[in-house]
Amino acid sequence: MTKSAAEREIERLMTLHPKGFDLSLGRITRLLGRLGNPQDRLPPVIHIAGTNGKGSTAAFSRALLEAAGLTVHVHTSPHLVHWHERYRLAAPGGGKFVADEVLAEAIIRVGEANAGETITVFEILTAVAFLLFSEHPADAAIIEVGLGGRFDATNVIARPVACAIMPVSLDHEAYLGDRVELIAAEKAGIIKRGVPVIVGAQESELARDVIVETAERLGAPVLVYGQDFMAHGENGRLIYQDEDGLMDLTPPRLPGRHQFANAAAAIATVKAAGFPIGNREVDRAMQAVEWPGRMQRLAAGKLVALAPKGSEIWLDGGHNPGAGLVISEALAEQEERFSRQLFMICGMISTKDQTNFFRAFEGMVRHVFTVPVSMSEAGVPNAELAARAIDAGLSAEPVASVENALMLLRDSWEVGETPPRILIVGSLYLAGEVLRLNGTPPV
Repeated sequence: MTKSAAEREIERLMTLHPKGFDLSLGRITRLLGRLGNPQDRLPPVIHIAGTNGKGSTAAFSRALLEAAGLTVHVHTSPHLVHWHERYRLAAPGGGKFVADEVLAEAIIRVGEANAGETITVFEILTAVAFLLFSEHPADAAIIEVGLGGRFDATNVIARPVACAIMPVSLDHEAYLGDRVELIAAEKAGIIKRGVPVIVGAQESELARDVIVETAERLGAPVLVYGQDFMAHGENGRLIYQDEDGLMDLTPPRLPGRHQFANAAAAIATVKAAGFPIGNREVDRAMQAVEWPGRMQRLAAGKLVALAPKGSEIWLDGGHNPGAGLVISEALAEQEERFSRQLFMICGMISTKDQTNFFRAFEGMVRHVFTVPVSMSEAGVPNAELAARAIDAGLSAEPVASVENALMLLRDSWEVGETPPRILIVGSLYLAGEVLRLNGTPPV
């Protein structure tokens, strides 16, 4: 496959600079200074952190702002198939992934400004986002934290219009700490004095308390899910409530009850940021929102054609125990609507808690096929991953690929039997590879 100009530039950077993360703000601050501090020339910024749900909340926030007729830049990470997905540039009628020549040129400029100094590729790519967003007009920008918060490269934004901190759970313990309250403290590092803070639906009271205490110490107005705003389903509708009253809404396109809470956090964040949205705009946004690789239904494509005919196939890049819980709950909802046997195809990387991820599916999944994650050097060998699934009480076996797993199911399926429900899960690297192989990349 021919590489784009931007991909070639990024690969060049990867040969020059260390892989991974090195959490600090000194290098990115130095680089941005050489670029004329583009982070200080952005449109109003919504800054979003959290372990799970921050990407979905960014997608909801974008949909809300665009439904109100506003133009929006969005920076998220990681990407699924193409690096360009990380940079959505504002455009009338809806933002577009950055054009390849525009991205390549920005990467070259940032690389030249860095002048060979020690830096991580993620920091360079974050500087690229600030440069692009400062040079293209927009009404707002949504910036997703990459890792943690306090020392994440995005945390050079001096005064966002609102911050959102979504559910915090154990993940990236080597960088952020091995207790949920330590991780919450790192993510609360994006809070700025006097800037509104929206606290999403937290599984842990300890995490919630750390975030609220940080906001109060900094004099930042704080809105907490379940206390200051909330959402629930009623008669097939989404009901959102805050101090301004109720909104009776179309349920979001993104499946799973956890998306009700993500949608509510986005609504509260956009309102706290001062953008005018009413019931009509919010309802339109719920129908328009999209976020690939998160409980995404694959209805057609090259991989879908390999499965038993009529199979229901879901793709999710969730990869930690907290994500496992919300995915299993979403699948339980699907089971209530229409019962099917559930099979899992899973690939994970070594930095994730594999056994506790699998435990979320105990009693639900008939069988697990474990596959390699070829797009990451940290991929867990499929035989080892199968052992972790068995440790969690699941039936599991290693297979060579997603294609092999789907064909094994197809060849063993009896004619007349209700087609299965298949979950492909465990890593965003795997989700991206599946979308690429299926011929359905994000657009």
